[in-house]
Amino acid sequence: MRIKIYLSAFILGIGFGCSTKQNVNAPSDFTQFVNPMIGTAKTTTIAGLRHGGGSEHNAQVQPSVTVPFGMTNWSAQTNNVETKCMSAYYYKDSIITGFRGSHWLSGSCTQEYGSCAIMPVFGDLVCNPDKRGSAYSHDNETATPYCYKVSLADYHISAEMTATTRCGLLRFTFGNEGPAHLVINPNSDEGEGFVKVNADNNEIVGYNPVHRIYQGWGKHAGFSGYFVMQVEKVPVSYGVYSGDDIHQKQLIIENLPNLGAYFSFDVKKGEVLRVKIGTSFVSVEEARNNLNEEIPDFDFEKTKESLKKTWNDLLSRVAVQGDDHDDKVKFYTALYHCFQQPRIYNDVSGTYPRFDGNAQTDTICDGNYYCDFSVWDTYRAMHAFYSLIVPEANADMVRSLLTMAQVGGWMPIFPKWNSYTSAMIGDHVTSIVAEAYTKGVVDLTEEDYEILKHNANESPESFAEYTDGKGRRALKSYLKYGYIPLEDSVMEAFHKREQVSRTLEYAYDDFALAQIAKKMGKTEDYNYYMKRAQNYRNVFDPEVNNMNGRHADGTFTKDFTRDQHTSFITEGTPWQYNWYVPHDVDGLIELMGGKNAFNADLDKFFEVGQYWHGNEPGHQIPFLYNYSGQPWKTQKIVADVMNEEYGTGPGGLSGNDDAGEMSVWYVFGALGFYPVCPALPEYQICGSKFNKVTITMESGKTLGINAPEYSKENIYIQQITFNGKEYQSNSLNHFDLASGGEISFEMGPEPKK
Repeated sequence: MRIKIYLSAFILGIGFGCSTKQNVNAPSDFTQFVNPMIGTAKTTTIAGLRHGGGSEHNAQVQPSVTVPFGMTNWSAQTNNVETKCMSAYYYKDSIITGFRGSHWLSGSCTQEYGSCAIMPVFGDLVCNPDKRGSAYSHDNETATPYCYKVSLADYHISAEMTATTRCGLLRFTFGNEGPAHLVINPNSDEGEGFVKVNADNNEIVGYNPVHRIYQGWGKHAGFSGYFVMQVEKVPVSYGVYSGDDIHQKQLIIENLPNLGAYFSFDVKKGEVLRVKIGTSFVSVEEARNNLNEEIPDFDFEKTKESLKKTWNDLLSRVAVQGDDHDDKVKFYTALYHCFQQPRIYNDVSGTYPRFDGNAQTDTICDGNYYCDFSVWDTYRAMHAFYSLIVPEANADMVRSLLTMAQVGGWMPIFPKWNSYTSAMIGDHVTSIVAEAYTKGVVDLTEEDYEILKHNANESPESFAEYTDGKGRRALKSYLKYGYIPLEDSVMEAFHKREQVSRTLEYAYDDFALAQIAKKMGKTEDYNYYMKRAQNYRNVFDPEVNNMNGRHADGTFTKDFTRDQHTSFITEGTPWQYNWYVPHDVDGLIELMGGKNAFNADLDKFFEVGQYWHGNEPGHQIPFLYNYSGQPWKTQKIVADVMNEEYGTGPGGLSGNDDAGEMSVWYVFGALGFYPVCPALPEYQICGSKFNKVTITMESGKTLGINAPEYSKENIYIQQITFNGKEYQSNSLNHFDLASGGEISFEMGPEPKK
């Protein structure tokens, strides 16, 4: 039978507590350095203000109380909708309208789904989310990974939340005597949903149907977010509502705008009311079973302390030492953001909605099934981090992606709400699989390999399947020309056109597939995909010394401005995307005229402010000097970015965090290395930003990273030793790191050239 993964067993379930060796000089409470408010306000960073706009000005994170990779995250709610690019909570807002059981993709510009919200009310019964809110002050608000607490000023109520993998536990303390109410509702923008009051059991149940966006926009995803709410006190009254219409003693309401249900109580001053909520993506019955298993009683303190231990066991795997408190806050908050998604989708029993399954369910018998992968972002560094720190969880994630393909016939491009989408460009699930396979995190079968090839070589026969998000966008053009010409506008995608960026990213994906073929001994396939990996050369225009849009007849467009946004580039400028050849930087250097010319152009790129840290396609750029003979420039730029683009205030992230990808860049920068090409088991060195780091691997082995002379002035590497021997390379091997040992960086104030 599968391991049941709920809070009390979660540490065993993904190995977060496996004989962790604590550094005696490290703190025992690492959560003290986590500030979930970082990123909840508009950016205040330099590049974020220069390049960002609209939703990109926000990191789009919530102050979530959650188990790492939890099915449902719990957040204060300052807006009531499930609208695209709208997080539940923004620091600027002054009214709390509820406490949300959220399935928001942390740091994203996607869409909330299947959520519910509960709100305590005192005095007159007000159910409508638009009217029931209370003012609050950040001075009376405390956010940690394991507990959130706030004073609701209008009702004189102290509200607290903690959580398990699939459930939430809330505690409300009333400051006055009199009538009190608990209101719960599905957050359905479509006027759909269902609630039922089980008055005899002090219970309200319901569901919120999930809808797709991107491919299949507005269509039902085939499942719902189900919830079961139970309270420990017998209500004196109950009912349901729709908007302002309240129906006392009515038990059921469905498919009306702003629907929900309520319990009413008589409370004394200082009385505490505890309420627990179980969630599921399968059924009300599974939500109730999850609740019974994960929170069998109403013991708030026990649940809170258990969650705090879970986070400390995880965060302590990367124990850092240094004198700068703010750096520790930035580091451990970044770690917290790294473990939000993908989310566990299966119930305690192992049931979960079948991927793209039209209301069917499956059961996993070993490990966990995950979804909500922000693939275009997290393939770059997040899964490399998981392979190093939590490889067992990453193995489950990769197996989940392969399971999706087995069910649906195609590797997903950007799996969200357990459905196909082609929300972003590329085919980077291939990279995630390749990264885990080349590092020995997972094994692959012939069936797995064939379905990866299927994505790389075939397009759906049915146009309906293609428009539904299956297969690579514009693959036929890519295979015909070796690039995607400007004449192919890629209309069957959320991101249209963007032909040059697609070409570059497919070339990288082909390289990733080639690495799988190589390890499996498929020499012919390896040579074929390595040849395709050179397709990036087909969009390099020597006349402008940059990647450029190309027509089907082979000519390059003359409508070219290097430093301006254009239709053939994804979320950026041609200059920003010119550096996206992570698998063949040496080849790019050669195309651009050699190391001197390459370095001169890269210098100018940074000097004129073209580098935009707030979006992921440029995250590898600071490390490119390692390939071009000037690694000290990488060391300087990485240190500057860490100081300027990450802060400790609410605006301390420079763009959408995108499931933690912005945060994991900081983590790698602080450790001293970064996976420029994640399909290869190597990392580019930049030097540690802490005096000492101790990484405890899942295997129990430890990796020490020492930089005793590091300071804000001493940012340049003078010498590296690995296990006592001088180390000459600019890169580190994954297997050497995973085997443990000691890396020492001698740091100084001047470059060592």
